[in-house]
Amino acid sequence: MPDRHFEFWPKDVPKSLTVPRTTLFDNLEVSARRYPDKVAIHYYGHAIRYSELYRDVNHFAGFLQHDLGVAKGDRVLLYMQNSPSFVVAYYAILRADAVVVPVNPMNVTEELVFYIEDAEPKVAIVGQELFPRIQPLVGQGTLQRVVVAAYSDYLGPDADPDTPEFVAAPRIPLHDAAAVAWRDALALERSPAPAQAVADDLAVLPYTSGTTGRPKGCMHTHATVQANTVGGVVWSAMTQDAVVLATLPLFHVTGMVHSMHAPIFAGSTIVLMTRWNRDLAGRLISRHQCTGWINISTMVVDFLANPNLPQYDLSSLKRIGGGGAPLPQAVGERLYELTGLRYAEGYGLSETISQTHSNPPDRPKLQCAGIPVFDVDARVIDPDTLRELGPGEQGEIVVSGPQVFLGYWRRPEETERAFVQVDGKRFFRTGDIGYVDEEGYFFIVDRLKRMINASGFKVWPTEVESILFRHPAVEQACVVGVPDPRRGETVKAYIVLKPSHRGQVTEEEIIAWSREHMAAYKCPRMVAFVDALPLSGTGKVMWRLLQEEERKRYQEAQG
Repeated sequence: MPDRHFEFWPKDVPKSLTVPRTTLFDNLEVSARRYPDKVAIHYYGHAIRYSELYRDVNHFAGFLQHDLGVAKGDRVLLYMQNSPSFVVAYYAILRADAVVVPVNPMNVTEELVFYIEDAEPKVAIVGQELFPRIQPLVGQGTLQRVVVAAYSDYLGPDADPDTPEFVAAPRIPLHDAAAVAWRDALALERSPAPAQAVADDLAVLPYTSGTTGRPKGCMHTHATVQANTVGGVVWSAMTQDAVVLATLPLFHVTGMVHSMHAPIFAGSTIVLMTRWNRDLAGRLISRHQCTGWINISTMVVDFLANPNLPQYDLSSLKRIGGGGAPLPQAVGERLYELTGLRYAEGYGLSETISQTHSNPPDRPKLQCAGIPVFDVDARVIDPDTLRELGPGEQGEIVVSGPQVFLGYWRRPEETERAFVQVDGKRFFRTGDIGYVDEEGYFFIVDRLKRMINASGFKVWPTEVESILFRHPAVEQACVVGVPDPRRGETVKAYIVLKPSHRGQVTEEEIIAWSREHMAAYKCPRMVAFVDALPLSGTGKVMWRLLQEEERKRYQEAQG
């Protein structure tokens, strides 16, 4: 295993980590016993203490077992937005010895069919605003019962005036024999049976986003999730007195691990937002003196573009970081000027339940995945010959470590293709193209399948986007490949202009500027100004959607 990155390892942090051989539920049980009166979750003005969180988890786990028949190993669909009920439901499913199947709340009925057919849950726990989407599917396959949660169940009488309307909405009446209200389930105060789950049992089945095909369920055990939960706590020096701003969706692995599991393991406080709002985020940081914020780069761009930013006290923040996409250098410098903090990016996938790499908090590099974290062996290989490449050479990143998933749910052939042997060790093929520098830091160039082939030249959209962000008028950019009869593919940039420059910059000016700042074959030949880029439920720019639209337009034009 290459070890040159150890020279830049965070000070006073062990290079190898002993991970508890206990379940994720044990983390909550320990914190509730240690800090029963401590606030676990702040939710729009309402404080939920660890003892209350633990109580509701146990009562709901008992209901799942005794009233809905959930047994060890059963999959339970979790389909709701960030809320205390999401946290309670997640840990209750684990306490019932079952497997959490978290689903993006942006999915509609037609998309839900796939998850139900693939995971075969017999119970779903849903937010009430999403119930109409799943209701037509109840009773058609394995899914037989639904628990419907109103987010307002966890609001106090003095709810924050910033509370979104759909969060504050009262419980709707349920006229469906297969559905039960969340509060009615808890009111039964069931006690769960003795726990049976162990570290190597399946805990959660997050699905890939489907950007490279149909979504696939990633089989994670309590042990694989614990590796990154504990690793995240130790790496970031999270203590019981940390206050974590949770803005990433909890159904996604980064939010799940760093905004829920890690603070619960540490006994920290979670300041939970159901929906992103840059003004509210600023007020919550000021009000609760948040010390840490794991996010996605699009949130930071939006947050720093807020004209109300000077009104907020951000002095309590000690660490800011995230992943999903590189943070533009200009944005990172602006963040440093404002807070004195360097943005620490990380890298990981659903298959690795978040991070395999992270930037050392005391020596981060911008637009960099970071260095391999605890007990991770990461290499860059030639994707065709599997030969390991040296510093600066671009190839596919492969990883081996305690957080790597067991395989894809009921897809043995795809699981086999996802792994490769290097030096006698089994590595997961990430599908990401990158390189490692002389100091052992990894850099992501792009997705292997996102590469644009323009007249035989390889163009990596992420690289072009990072350069476009330097233009003083550009607030956001997304680069895609467009079919071209002469070049094979050509480069097109979708650009959101800063408000101060809208209507004042032309397509020709962007193209001319690009020719001065990047190689000719990389330059956008086409530019489209848009009001906003399409975002996924995790805040990532949906480049594939834009690319597919371009290819569809091309095919229609060809007749």
